Amino acid sequence: MLAERVLEMVGEEGINLVPYLPCEKIRYLLHLLRSSPLRSLLLNREEDGVGISAGAYLAGGKPALLIQSSGLGNSLNALLSLTVTYRMPLPILASWRGTREERIPAQIPFNRNLPEALRAWGIAVERVEKPSDLEAVGRAVREAYAREEPRVILLSPRLWEEEPEVEVSFPPRSRRVELHYEKTLSPPQLTRYEALRTIAEGVGEEEVLVSNLGFPSRELYHLRDRPLNFYMLGSYTQASAVGLGLSLFTERRVTVLDGDGSLLGSSLLPVVGAEGPENLRVICLDNGTLGSTGDQLTYSYSHVDLELLALASGIKRTRRACSKEELEEAMGEERGPLFVHVLVKPGNEKVGTIPLPPEEIKRRLRRAMGVEGAPQPRP
Repeated sequence: MLAERVLEMVGEEGINLVPYLPCEKIRYLLHLLRSSPLRSLLLNREEDGVGISAGAYLAGGKPALLIQSSGLGNSLNALLSLTVTYRMPLPILASWRGTREERIPAQIPFNRNLPEALRAWGIAVERVEKPSDLEAVGRAVREAYAREEPRVILLSPRLWEEEPEVEVSFPPRSRRVELHYEKTLSPPQLTRYEALRTIAEGVGEEEVLVSNLGFPSRELYHLRDRPLNFYMLGSYTQASAVGLGLSLFTERRVTVLDGDGSLLGSSLLPVVGAEGPENLRVICLDNGTLGSTGDQLTYSYSHVDLELLALASGIKRTRRACSKEELEEAMGEERGPLFVHVLVKPGNEKVGTIPLPPEEIKRRLRRAMGVEGAPQPRP
C-alpha cells in the first residue's frame, strides 16, 4: 500500500515527530500514522505545527508536518517569519486539495495555483501525483534538512484511490470534572520589564527561555541575554508552540514568556493540556494590551480570565501573580505543565532592538543544548 510506503520513507529519514491535522483524503494514512512508531501530535491549527516543529528542531528533534494543502494558507506567515527567517528545516506533507475531481468548491480557489504561489514565496514544492513519483517524498525530506528550509510535498488524491476504508471506533467519553474557582485580581504592581527582571533572575542556568515577539524579547535581551534564550522576531501566537516543541525533546525546563494578546489568538493551550509535558512552564505576562503595536486593549483587560482558560484547556497546575512576591512564589513551582498568569501594567521599557541575526539566535541555542557543533558552511 502507498500509505505504508510514505510512512516508511519518512521513518527512514529519521523523522521522529509528525504534528498533523486531518484531511479526509488521507484518512487511511492518518490511521496508520497513529499506530506507527512515529510520534504524532494532533493540532488545532496548522500554524501551531510550524511553531511546534521549530521548537522540536531547536532541541534536536526531526519533525515533519502533515496537513491538508489548504492549511498552508493558515501557515504562511509562520513559515516565512519563523521557518524561513531562522533557516530551519521543515518537510510538509500536504494532502493536495482543489485538484482531481474536487467536489468541494471552496477548496478550489486557494489550491488551483498553489505550486506557483508557493514558489513565489520562495518555498520549494514537490508534486507526487502517481505511484512512480513516490520516491520524491524521501528526497524532499532529505533536501529540507540539508538546505535548512521548508519543502512542501503535495500528495495527489490519486495516490489513495485504492486504499482500504478505515473502521472508526470511539473510546468511552464519560468523565468527571470538578472545579471550584474564585479569583480576585488586585491591580498589578509590576511593569512587564520588572516582571521579566524577576523571572530572568530566577531561571536556572540550564533552563531554556522562549520570549514573545516585540518588546518582551527586546526587554529580555536587555535584562539577561544568554545562549539559551530564543527570541521570537515574528510569528505572532507561536511562542508557546515553540516552547511546547522544545519541551518534547529535552529534559531541561522550558519556560515561555508569552502575552495575553498572543495566547488569545492561539489554540495551543488544549494541546499543552493534552500532551502534559512536565518540564514546560508558560508564563503569561498579561498587560491587557497589544503592547508592541500601540497598547490597544485586548479582551483580557476586563473580560477574559486567561488562568481559567488554561484550566479549561486541561492544564491542571496554574498560578496567578500581581506582585513581585507572588511571582517569585509561582516561579518556585517545579512540576508542570504549569501556567502562570501574571498581571502587569501596560507600557514598554525604552530598549533597543535585538542586534543578533535570526540564524545566530537559532544556532547558539542549538549549540548550548548540545545538538549542533561549530557553524558549518551553507550547502
